[in-house]
Amino acid sequence: MRVGIGYDVHSLGPGKGVILGGVEVPCGKKLEGWSDADVVVHAIVDALLGAAGLGDIGGWFPAGDPDYREISSLSLLSRVMDVFKGRGIKVINVDVTIVAQEPELSPFVAGMRLKLGNALELATERVSIKATTTDGLGFIGRGDGIAAQAVALIQE
Repeated sequence: MRVGIGYDVHSLGPGKGVILGGVEVPCGKKLEGWSDADVVVHAIVDALLGAAGLGDIGGWFPAGDPDYREISSLSLLSRVMDVFKGRGIKVINVDVTIVAQEPELSPFVAGMRLKLGNALELATERVSIKATTTDGLGFIGRGDGIAAQAVALIQE
C-alpha cells in the first residue's frame, strides 16, 4: 500500500460555471486553466501519481501542450488509470477537500462521487468529497479562486 497527496488551485474569471469532480456547477465565474481546470480531478491525479512514484500532473500533461488544451480532466484521469492497469496498480480510495467560498457545492457532491467512482473504478463509498470555505479569508475567500486537496491510497 502507498499513499499520495495532491493539491491544485486555479483562479476564477469571467464565465458561466465551473467543472469540479467532472460535474458542471453553475456559477457566475469559471475556472481558468489550460484544460478544463477541474481542481478536484487535478488534485486526485497528483495524489495518484505521487503514491505510485510517477511524478506529477504537469510532467505527464504539461500546460501549453496543444494536445491538452481544454481537455476534460476526467480524460487525463482515465489515461492515468490506463497506466495504473498496465503496472498492476489498484486504487483503494480517494479523499478530497474542495476549498471554495462559492458556489455552494453540497448539491453537487453526490454527482462528483459518482463520476469519480466510475473513472477510478471504485464504489462510491470509496470516494470522499468534502467542501469548505475560508470564511472570507485570502484569495479563495475573495472569490478569486478554488483549491482542492486529495489523498489517495493505492495497492501495487
